[in-house]
Order: sequence, then structure tokens, then C-alpha cells
Amino acid sequence: VIPYVLITPNETRRNQLQQSKLSFAKKELDDLERWKEEHRPGAIKVIPQRLGGKESEAQARQKQQMMLMQSKYQQKHKREEYVKAKKAAEEAEILKKKVIQREKAERLEVKKRQQEMQRREMFLEDQYYKTNELLNRLDLGSPKSDSCQIANRGPEPTERTRSHTYKQALREDENRRLEEMKQEQRRKAELMEFKQKQEEEARTRAHQKEQRRVNNAFLDRLQNKVQPNSICQPGYSG
Repeated sequence: VIPYVLITPNETRRNQLQQSKLSFAKKELDDLERWKEEHRPGAIKVIPQRLGGKESEAQARQKQQMMLMQSKYQQKHKREEYVKAKKAAEEAEILKKKVIQREKAERLEVKKRQQEMQRREMFLEDQYYKTNELLNRLDLGSPKSDSCQIANRGPEPTERTRSHTYKQALREDENRRLEEMKQEQRRKAELMEFKQKQEEEARTRAHQKEQRRVNNAFLDRLQNKVQPNSICQPGYSG
């Protein structure tokens, strides 16, 4: 245990310190109040002047009403422009999807035609081989004089040459039909795009015409509403 010494406080000195603090604080407060009294602002003196400008009360109210109407009209116009832009974006997205679907359908149609052409070539080739086989068997059973007459004929194309020529003709015919189909699809797409453009222009003209009619009607109503007020109400000179 550490030893320590307890010193009792001096009551008289403590009381003197407290009294001196209280007197100092009171002196500070008195000085603050005296400063406030010395620096108190005086009365405000304003020179009277005429307000209101050159407009009368009726004209001011008319101007205020006109500004309110214009603000409402601008908000309505902004909402209509937003709806129109949103509708145009949706129509563009729908048209884009239609173009994609049409391209997919065209590719599928081309693929089907190619498969059909391959099946047809395989069928005709098989039929050609079977026909040649039958003709060869018939040639073997025919008299020799016929074979001599055949030998005296000019050089005939070989089987491979005839098959290649036939396939080439089929391929050219199929390519020609595919090209005609593509041109027809292209013409249909151009016609559809032209019709959609005409419909869009017609809708735009109708919307502009309706907008002009609404604006003119609004201005006429506003003018008819303002004219009685400006005639009946007395002027206000301020």
C-alpha cells in the first residue's frame, strides 16, 4: 500500500475564488448589455416610391394567366412528343424483328430447295443408271447387225459426261429459280417498306394537322377569354 497525505480544503479561499468568478461573470454580462444598448440599430427610413410599373392589374393578371396556359401547353406537348418517340421506337423494333424473321424464312426456304434439289439429283441419277443398265441388257440381246450399225455411228458422249451435263442443267435451272425467288422477296420487302413509309408520313401529317387544329382552338379560346376581362375590368395604376 502506497502511503498518502490528505489535505483538507481551505473553505475561506474557496469562497473567495467563487465570489471573484461570479463578480467577473457579472461584469462581463453588464458590459455586453451596455454594448448592445450603445449599438442598437435605429429606425429604418425608406423613401416612398410608386410600384407596379406601367401595367394595370387586369393586364398583369392577363399576362400571368397567359404564362400559366403556355406552361400547361408546353407540358402537354412534351408528353405527346415522348409518347410519339416511344411509339416510333416500338415500331422500329417490330420492323427489325420482322426483317430478321423474313431473313430466317428465306434462308430456310433456300435450304429446303437445296435439299429438294439434292434429292431430285440423287433420284434422277439412280433412275439414269437403272435405265442405262436396262438398255445395256437390251443391247446384249439384240442382233449383231444392230451392233454394227451402232458402231458406225458417230462418237457418243460417255455416261459420266451425260450425267454431268444433266446435273449442270438441273443446277442452273434451280439457281435461276432461286434467284427469281430472291428478287421477288426483295421486291416484296421494298414494297412493304414503301407502304410503311407512306403510312408513317400520313400519320405524321394527320398528327400535325390535328396539333394545329388543337393549337388554334386553344388560342381562340384564350383570346375570347382574355378580351372580356380586358374590356370589363378597370385599369389599375398602382
